[in-house]
Amino acid sequence: MCFLTRISAQFKYFILIIMCFMHVSAHAVFVSEPRDPLPLIHEIFPQATKVSEKAGDPLIWTIFQGDAIIGYAFETNDVEKIPAYSGEPVNMLVAISPKGVYIGAKVLEHHEPIILAGIPEKKLWDFTEQYAQLDVRDRLKVGGNEQANVIHLDGLSGATVTVMVMNVAITKSATKVAQALGIIDKSQEIIQPMASVLPQVFEKANWQTLVGDGSIRKLYLDRNAVDEAFMGTAAEKIEQASLDQKQDMYADIYYAQADIPTIGRNLLGDSEYQWLMNTLKDDEHAIVLLGNGYSYKGSGYVRGGIFDRIQILQNNEAFAFRDLDHNRITDLFIDGAPHFKEMSLFIVRKHQDFNPGVDWQLELLVRRQTGAVDSVFTSFKGSYHGLEKYLDRPPVILPEPELTLAEQVWKDKQVEVVVLSILMLLLLASLFFQDILVRHPTFMHNFRHCFLVVTVVFIGWQWGGQLSIVNVFTFLQALMSDFSWDLFLLDPVIFMLWGAAAVTMLLWGRAVYCGWLCPFGALQELMNVFARYIKIPQFELPWAVHERLWAIKYLILLALFGLSLDSLALAERFADIEPFKTTFLLKFDREWPFVAYAVALLLINIVNRKFFCRYLCPLGAALSTSNSVRLFSWLRRRPECGSPCKTCAVECEIQAINPDGEINMRECHYCLDCQVTYFNDEKCPPLKKLKYKKSKRRAQEIPAVNID
Repeated sequence: MCFLTRISAQFKYFILIIMCFMHVSAHAVFVSEPRDPLPLIHEIFPQATKVSEKAGDPLIWTIFQGDAIIGYAFETNDVEKIPAYSGEPVNMLVAISPKGVYIGAKVLEHHEPIILAGIPEKKLWDFTEQYAQLDVRDRLKVGGNEQANVIHLDGLSGATVTVMVMNVAITKSATKVAQALGIIDKSQEIIQPMASVLPQVFEKANWQTLVGDGSIRKLYLDRNAVDEAFMGTAAEKIEQASLDQKQDMYADIYYAQADIPTIGRNLLGDSEYQWLMNTLKDDEHAIVLLGNGYSYKGSGYVRGGIFDRIQILQNNEAFAFRDLDHNRITDLFIDGAPHFKEMSLFIVRKHQDFNPGVDWQLELLVRRQTGAVDSVFTSFKGSYHGLEKYLDRPPVILPEPELTLAEQVWKDKQVEVVVLSILMLLLLASLFFQDILVRHPTFMHNFRHCFLVVTVVFIGWQWGGQLSIVNVFTFLQALMSDFSWDLFLLDPVIFMLWGAAAVTMLLWGRAVYCGWLCPFGALQELMNVFARYIKIPQFELPWAVHERLWAIKYLILLALFGLSLDSLALAERFADIEPFKTTFLLKFDREWPFVAYAVALLLINIVNRKFFCRYLCPLGAALSTSNSVRLFSWLRRRPECGSPCKTCAVECEIQAINPDGEINMRECHYCLDCQVTYFNDEKCPPLKKLKYKKSKRRAQEIPAVNID
C-alpha cells in the first residue's frame, strides 16, 4: 500500500502539469477580469463622501458621510483565502454597517469554470445579493435541509461547491472584521482549548471492539431515508426506490480519526501508520473513510480537484478536502473488518483549525440531477466524539455569563433605574397617605413642585423618559403579532414609566401619570405656576366650550389609531402633534415649524394651564380609557359639593370638576388641590359651616354657672 501510494503521489504533479497545458486556453476564458473595488464601494454606498485608504488588521476601508462612519468594506482575500472549485479563492468585496448588518457583497475576481456548466457569470454575482440586510451574527448556510437558527441561502445549481465556499469566505471574513472592529465580542463564544492526541496510548483491538466503543463511527442510509429527504423537491420522483427496494442499503460509511494510535495502527498496520505520522505536519490530522454504496468521492475531485460530496463540520464551520489531501487505502490490517468498495485517508490541514477535542460531524451531500445542468441536493450527517482515553483535553475556561442586550442596557442605566424607583416609591407613599399630606398645604405644594422639577429635568430632559401615543400603538401591534418583552426592555426608563402608568391607571386612573410623571405636563404646570406667581392674567373658557373641546383629543386619538393600523411609520409622523419629541428628545434642536408649535403650546399654557393636556393630547385620551376599570376613588367629596358650594370647581385650574361637583376622573390630574380645600375649615364653606354648628352645639351643652 505504501509503495502504490508513493507512486501515485509521484505522478500526481506530472498529471496536473499536463492538464494545465491541455486546458490553459479554455481556462483563460473562464477567469473573470478583476473588478476595481472603489467604484463598487461607491455603488454600495451612494451617499458616501469619503472612502479611507485600506488599512488595519484585517485590511478594511472605512466609508464616511461627512464626519460620520456609515460602513466598512473589505476583500475576502485579505481576511480568509479559501480555495474554491478551481483551487483559487473567489475574491469578493463585502460591505457591512457599523452595527454589523451586511449592506452588500460583490464578486471582484474568480477563476471558476462555471460557464462550462452553462451558468451565466451574472448568476454568480446575483448569489451575493442575498446577503443584503442579513447580520454578521446570523448562521448562514447554502441550501440543504431546514435547521433551526440557520438562515438558508439559495444555492446555484451546477456551482454548489463554488457558492458554498463563497458563503464560508464571506461569513468567516465578516466575523473576523466585526470582531476586530468591536461590533461583536469574541468572548461571547465558549472555545474549547486545543486538545492533542496522546501518542503513547495504544491498545491492540479488532474491528468489533473499535466500532463498539465508538472509536469508529458509522453513517448508514437506506433508500427510504434518501427518498424522504427529497420529498417536496423537484427531484422527488428521480431515482426513487420501489416499495421492495426501500430497505436496501444506499450508503454505508465508517469514519474515524486515523492519527489516534489505537485507531490508526490497528486499521493500517504499524508501517503504514508510521508513514502517515511522518506525512502529517504539526497540527495536522487524518480522517479515515471506509464506504460501500453511494460513493463519497464522486467525480468532482477529478475535474476540479475538490471532493464535493463530503465535508467536515466543527464549531459552526465547514471545510472540504482537495485531491492533494487524499490518499487511497489499498488494504486494512485489522481483524474482522468487512469489505469496502472505497477506502481513503483525508488530511485535515493546519489552517482549518481542527480540534480533536471538540465534537465534529461528517456531512455527506447526496445530489439528484433534475436536468442537463440543474440538480437538487440534500445532506446527511454523522457525529464523532473523540474518546477521553485517546486525548489530552485542557480544561475549558468558561467566560462570565453573557448578558443579553436588554440586561446590558439595564446594567448601564442602573443609576436611572434606582433613582426612578425611589421617585415612584415616594409617589406611591404620597398617594397612600394623601389625607395626611393635604392637611399641610405649604409642605404639600412645595413637595409637589419639587417632584415636578425632577420630572422635567431628570425624567424628561436628562433621561428622555417621555411616553408617547406611538408607544401605545407599538404595544398593541406587538400584542397582535409575535409579542416579545425584549423590544420594550431595551429602554429601562420608558419601561418603568409604562409600568408605573399601568399600575396607577388600574388603581387611580389616568390622573396620576398625567399629573406627576409626564415631563411635558410637569413643564406646563411649573410655567403656569410661575405665571400666576408674577400675576399674569389667566384666561378660562366658558364651561360649555371647555366641555366640548375635550372631544378633540379623542378624535385625534382615533385618527392616529386608524393610521397605525395601516402604517405605524405614518402614524408616528402624524404623532408629532405631541410636542414631546421636539421638547425633550431633541431639546428644540429641530426644524422651525416643530419648534414654533411646541413654543406656541407652552406660551398658551402661561395663560391657560395645561391647554395641550386638556384639549389635544392623544396619549392622555388613551390613558383616560382606563377610568372605567380603576379600583379606587380616594378624592373625598361632600353632599354640598356642587350645590350649593362651587369653591373647588372654581379653584380647579384645569376645570376637571363638573358644575354638579363631581370630579371628572378622565380629566383630573390628581394635583390634590381640591383635597387641600376639603380639609381646610377656612376655605371649605361646608366644613366651615359644620365646624360652626359643632361649636354652637358644644356651647349649648355647657351648663350655666350660678354666680349666687
